[in-house]
Amino acid sequence: MDQQTQTELEAAAFRTLLKHLDKRKDVQNIDLMILSGFCRNCLSRWYKNAAIERGIEMDDDTSREAIYGMTYDEWKKNHQQPATAEQLEAFNSVTPEMTTE
Repeated sequence: MDQQTQTELEAAAFRTLLKHLDKRKDVQNIDLMILSGFCRNCLSRWYKNAAIERGIEMDDDTSREAIYGMTYDEWKKNHQQPATAEQLEAFNSVTPEMTTE
């Protein structure tokens, strides 16, 4: 497979992931972090870092809007639930093992 095709497939997979996460607004970031070690905020940070590596200036708000499909404040207001004691306990038990690049 040539590099262009690989890049196109990776981009298509990423767009599908974003669509899936958009459909699953019920899945909270803390749950994603507990289960997978990354969340929507991680994706937005990776997106921003990729832009910066390519000489494109980008701030957190812009990268979060690209991932969330809305401003982060809108997301929190409309979709983010307070973390439960169980979620916080699970998050704290796995956080030291997590690494997000």
